[in-house]
Amino acid sequence: MYYHKIGYILLFSIFVSCSPTLHTNTKNNKSVTGSGFYQKVLQSNWQQRDSIAYLLIKNGNIPRFLRKLVPVKISYLDAATQRRYRAKIYVTKDYLSIGTDNDWARVSLTPITAQKIADKFNCFLPTAKIVDEIYNAAKVKLEPVPMYAFRDSSVTMWQHHLIIEGQRSRKKRLIAGIKKDIVIAGKLSSYPKNDRVAIYGWHRLNGKPIQPVFTGHVNWYVDYSHGVRLIYRKIKLNGKWMDYEDVLKDSVLRKIIDNEGFTNYYRYPNAWK
Repeated sequence: MYYHKIGYILLFSIFVSCSPTLHTNTKNNKSVTGSGFYQKVLQSNWQQRDSIAYLLIKNGNIPRFLRKLVPVKISYLDAATQRRYRAKIYVTKDYLSIGTDNDWARVSLTPITAQKIADKFNCFLPTAKIVDEIYNAAKVKLEPVPMYAFRDSSVTMWQHHLIIEGQRSRKKRLIAGIKKDIVIAGKLSSYPKNDRVAIYGWHRLNGKPIQPVFTGHVNWYVDYSHGVRLIYRKIKLNGKWMDYEDVLKDSVLRKIIDNEGFTNYYRYPNAWK
């Protein structure tokens, strides 16, 4: 029995070690808490807030619980060939946050900064279908809480985070229903200036999203309801690893993670440094 237990522990350790993580360099880095971040950006405009958030996240100011990505399984049956595809994507269990495990806060960002962070951590931003798959897999589903005053202010972002924490009531594991996701979407290709953001999601408890794919905002607009979910760029498809761009370029495989149709829009352009 003792050796059986040891075997189970080893198998569990091997499984855990296979899960991708957000590799952060915290050497010589002074931790900033979530409440400290919002105090710092209280009077900041969106450019200043984005810049401060990017530098903090780049330097490793991410709570430890968010660094280990969690698997979400996707099953897709190709109607033409009747072939079943099974994929596994790895996602952050909550939306991108700043701080420590004891004091952290979700942060809303522009898509340009979100893309830079995704690139930094070898990740990509989700499609609408991936958002749906994450919601279906989530163990913690919460009712959206709309707010109406000063929607783009840091104060409202902080208040919304605290409201979600009250709802969450210390429940752990993969969470969904609390934010609209910044997504990559084919609709963005119709704007020649590449100056738009696509948002989607905010599912109610009945599973229906409040926000359909929407590209009406310019890419510098961000409010309290926007969230950044990171997806590891390597997808395990029928047991083999593939890059997400290669999956999206394939006319059949793309349907596993995208229900919009073929698009060359895989990432947001880096419009500013």
